[in-house]
Amino acid sequence: MKLIRVQNIMMKIISIKICTVAIVAACLSSCGGDTQQAGNNKTEGKASENVVETPFGPITMNGDVIAKRDVNKIYAEMAFQQACQAYMWAIPIVSFAQWEYTQQNVFKTQNGDIVLYTGYENTLRILTANVTTPYLLTFIDMSEEGPFVLDIPAGNVAGGALDMWQKEFAVFGEMGAHPGQSAKYLFMPPGAKNTDTKGYTVFQCDMNNFFIGLRVLDPDPGKMKEIAGQIKLYPYSTRNNPRPNKIVTPPSGANYLLGQPRGMDYWQRLYEIIQKEPVQERNMFYMAMLQNLGIEKGKPFNPTEAQKKTLLDGAKYGELMVQSLTYAKPFANIKHWNDKNWEYVVTMDNAEQRNSTHEYLMERTALFYEAVSFSKSMLTKVPGKGQAYLGGYTDNTGAWLDGAKNYTLHVPVDPPAAHFWSFTVYDSETRCLIVNEQKNADLSSRKDLIKNADGSVDLYFGPKAPTGKEKNWVQTVPGKHWFAYFRLYGPTEPYFDKSWKMGDIAEVK
Repeated sequence: MKLIRVQNIMMKIISIKICTVAIVAACLSSCGGDTQQAGNNKTEGKASENVVETPFGPITMNGDVIAKRDVNKIYAEMAFQQACQAYMWAIPIVSFAQWEYTQQNVFKTQNGDIVLYTGYENTLRILTANVTTPYLLTFIDMSEEGPFVLDIPAGNVAGGALDMWQKEFAVFGEMGAHPGQSAKYLFMPPGAKNTDTKGYTVFQCDMNNFFIGLRVLDPDPGKMKEIAGQIKLYPYSTRNNPRPNKIVTPPSGANYLLGQPRGMDYWQRLYEIIQKEPVQERNMFYMAMLQNLGIEKGKPFNPTEAQKKTLLDGAKYGELMVQSLTYAKPFANIKHWNDKNWEYVVTMDNAEQRNSTHEYLMERTALFYEAVSFSKSMLTKVPGKGQAYLGGYTDNTGAWLDGAKNYTLHVPVDPPAAHFWSFTVYDSETRCLIVNEQKNADLSSRKDLIKNADGSVDLYFGPKAPTGKEKNWVQTVPGKHWFAYFRLYGPTEPYFDKSWKMGDIAEVK
């Protein structure tokens, strides 16, 4: 799917949203402006017909009511709109459900196995992965073995636990209660109680399935391997004799995507995870929409042909809506520097993904289309802690980044990062690392980059490397659009007060 001009996409979205307004307007017209005509009809003892043009076709009004022959048109449009809205709403849970499904069915993991993602090849299919430091990731299903224990050794570790809606409910390591220290964490399923919790930091999860993500921030590969080998994860019931940890690496050559699938697979993953989890109060109305589309908790998923078509259309057009929200974010105050195009990747202000008046629906949808997992560490306001994420979706003129063109980015001296900075290039269609012959998608302060005399760095992007600048270059692919993340690990004060300033990605003519 190519990037589509946002103006055209937004016109489609506006057309979809105004259909109900058109119908209401028709009814109001017959109740207001056409009152005299309606009265005349009654006097004459017969109703006259008029046609209301809508974005989904003409609707015939039989006097002051919709003609019976057109009622099904309205129902079909209602179902289509519900499918589009349900697609947007379900983005985070479907993304995680697909990832869990892939690890179980493609990687052949068992409950609690830890998957080690490291390097370009292993992280190639994770949405907006960072190659600079390895990931230790797993999914737990507590409906199988009850509460789980995570034992983290002392060291420079960062991580958290998220429910299947990608809502963080536990933080450990650098941003948690025991930074740098060893600690034991006990995860409890919904409604479970246990009085024997001495020595554990206890977290109650409101879902049976959840995700644990860890990163070892120590730059020494040997230290990273040592710390990773000491992490333990096991059922609480086996705490006196825990089984050995199994570390799994992604299979080479396998075809998979650790993000939302397209077509009917999207709805199949949603159906499956709904069967496993309690329905949360915040999702009740969307569950009603899904019921109309053939997806219901406790019942088989056997959609009619009409429902299949609606679900396929909803996934297709829903993705256009989500892609617009992601690559041309309509939210206020999203630029880090007002005169530059670098935008905050995370537009929510808390890990709960809601405020006192509403859920962050569109903000959440935009983030989890392009990325997976979310932590309060990404919202850090503490210098030297957490991470800062800036997204570059356009060049300095506002145009999409084109894989056939050459670009450069100047990174001024002393980027404000206590640990390191990285710049990563992603494919706009897959939102994963760009696939290129170079087999490289990132440049960072942990690489041997060519520096200018003042310590600043110039980065390059295009189909061919500029002569002598190969170390500072990421290869892009003609016919594919791309976007980038600039990450600061442990952002320092010059980032927060904006005294350090970086330019936009600019085309080299």
